[in-house]
Amino acid sequence: MSNQHYSSNDQYSMNNCDGKQAKNTKPGEDLGVKSHQQIPVSDANVTLIPTPQTAAFKIPVILAERTLQIVVESDISLYPPATEIKRVKKHVFLDQVKLVPVAFTRIPNTDYFRVTRAKLFVSGHIRKNIEYASVDYNAPLQDRIANVRFSGFAELAGGDFISAPIIGISENAEANFLNEKTQMDARLDKYFFQNLVKYNEQPYGELVAANFYELDFSPHSTYHDGSFHTLREKIVLDLTLKVLQVQQISLGATANALVPQLTALTPPPTAATEAPEE
Repeated sequence: MSNQHYSSNDQYSMNNCDGKQAKNTKPGEDLGVKSHQQIPVSDANVTLIPTPQTAAFKIPVILAERTLQIVVESDISLYPPATEIKRVKKHVFLDQVKLVPVAFTRIPNTDYFRVTRAKLFVSGHIRKNIEYASVDYNAPLQDRIANVRFSGFAELAGGDFISAPIIGISENAEANFLNEKTQMDARLDKYFFQNLVKYNEQPYGELVAANFYELDFSPHSTYHDGSFHTLREKIVLDLTLKVLQVQQISLGATANALVPQLTALTPPPTAATEAPEE
């Protein structure tokens, strides 16, 4: 084994083989990243072979899509008192959407029923965020948040349903026995019971849109630059919602996507007025 000896000048020369750049290099630092040029590979479309089969799905089905008109009136107190309302923002929060069936028709050859008429109960609140100027000179805008509650019901029947809700009715049966000793009376200590319990998917609601028409005013007339403590509001709310139920269905070969037609202040253009695509 030979002994190798390096002088301090030789070590300095080896560490500075790249000139000035090596002087700034820290121990263990990589001066470059190795890379490899990628070679293009061929690609082709995947051939899909259609295989006819019958498929069943358990998915939410739209039972109805309705616009309910809700009318509410309320008084909102303002403290400090206001001199001018600057802005009002509103949102709807639904607490419940419940469908109560009241009429049925049997599905042929089954013990399940389609709902032909029902009551739709809706309740919730309107969250109002009111920004207003107070009586204090050069004061910042005040903010008042109020929840205006509402509740009501609507009648659904016939063509109001896009798809009928499906309900299974639970059944109970009882059998009695004759007294085997006398053959003249009933056994009061012997019974046979049969209970069939069907567990149904609960219809539920989904919020689609809320269109507000609102009049806000002070119930007491005020003078120029006067203040008021109470804001009275009259709201007409057009509430659009979906009622759905999870059902087991089979899908056909074609399907259409449906969107609601909601008319706002500016109606959408018709097909005749739409600009042609370039």
